[in-house]
Amino acid sequence: MKQQVKAAEGKLGILMPGLGAVATTMIAGVAAIKKGISKPIGSLTQMGTIRLGKRTEKREPKIKDFVPLAGLEDLVFGGWDVYEDNVYEAAMNARVLDANLLRDVREELQAIKPMRAAFDRNYVKNLDGKYVKDLDNRYELALAVMEDIKNFKVENNCDRIVLVWCGSTEIYFEPSEVHESLAAFEQGLRDNDLRIAPSMIYAYAALKLGIPFANGAPNLTVDIPALIELAKETDTPIAGKDFKTGQTLMKTILAPGLAARSLGVNGWFSDNILGNRDGLVLDDPDNFKTKEVSKLGVLEDIFKPEVNPDLYGDMYHKIRINYYPPHGDNKESWDNIDIFGWLGYKMQIKINFLCRDSILAAPIVLDLALFIDLAKRANLSGIQEWLSFYLKSPQTIPGVPAENDIFKQLMKLQNTLRYIMGEELITHLGQDYEEELIETV
Repeated sequence: MKQQVKAAEGKLGILMPGLGAVATTMIAGVAAIKKGISKPIGSLTQMGTIRLGKRTEKREPKIKDFVPLAGLEDLVFGGWDVYEDNVYEAAMNARVLDANLLRDVREELQAIKPMRAAFDRNYVKNLDGKYVKDLDNRYELALAVMEDIKNFKVENNCDRIVLVWCGSTEIYFEPSEVHESLAAFEQGLRDNDLRIAPSMIYAYAALKLGIPFANGAPNLTVDIPALIELAKETDTPIAGKDFKTGQTLMKTILAPGLAARSLGVNGWFSDNILGNRDGLVLDDPDNFKTKEVSKLGVLEDIFKPEVNPDLYGDMYHKIRINYYPPHGDNKESWDNIDIFGWLGYKMQIKINFLCRDSILAAPIVLDLALFIDLAKRANLSGIQEWLSFYLKSPQTIPGVPAENDIFKQLMKLQNTLRYIMGEELITHLGQDYEEELIETV
């Protein structure tokens, strides 16, 4: 397949609906890395390695040296927001990064100003930003977003564009008939059907232009038949949903280990406190419901209680998120895990994770943007399940159960990269080593 991958030539524009804490932390971080101030810790595309061939060959290049990814020097950033602060002002307000670091890249950040957002406050009731497009019809909003994308591409001399949703969690709702086909969806846009969420407007605009779209929130967005159909029609990759940070990251690391050792789990209680804009949005029960559904499915998918009822059939899983302004972006999560082992004897695990939500999310945004651009150049279209490594509630081909074990997700991601580059896939069977040994005896 290697010969089919187009080179990463020219500039790549990364556009993000939502230039808040996560997006500005990523943009400022890339600017600092380019200046040699910091290193891209947490980014698999920049720091990660990949094994090629047999272990005895000792070939383990960095991923960025193995696959043709856009270089950091070729990235151009932009986006939309309901507040008109430039990226420097927004980053200072978010208070994620040290002010001195931000001052070192102030000039680069001040040059990035948001475009007016396509916004419907009914979907995010706790935000009151007024920097929005003065259009009422959803089809007109979609056309306006398309014009924004086209203008950005020309003004910044970009060869390619990708969109990564960094906006807020929208209210919970179930898919309906307007989401069932592209024809119904486009008619719904024209009819200003209020069941079409703002995130879907951005996704439609991108996919209609053949631009890859990754969804970093638990919203439905591209996880509907209509936009899956559009992605296939325009040969465009999509990925979602919900950046895997903090507490869920810990769950997808620890739960596979418990399952691997056949240790039982009676209960898993999770509590969170955070005080950033995300916390404010999730303080509304309708928005929290969307996040809760995303977070709840992780353990069930890993433990599979229907397959292992003796170990996980009676597991009680509870999640809470509390808005606590003094913490700002420094989210704190507590987990109490009641487990049992040999002969049913009980044990407990306690986790207190004092994490920084945007610090964990920023490299995910960068990696998703670079990888989904690679997918487009490799002629991969539709749902990119190999990117589920970065996501809490992975979008899969309809009818295919999600895989939430982070180690299996990493294996799938790495094998996809090997496949793209024409390298042998690695199964970790190891039988070939024994066969070689027998042949030499």
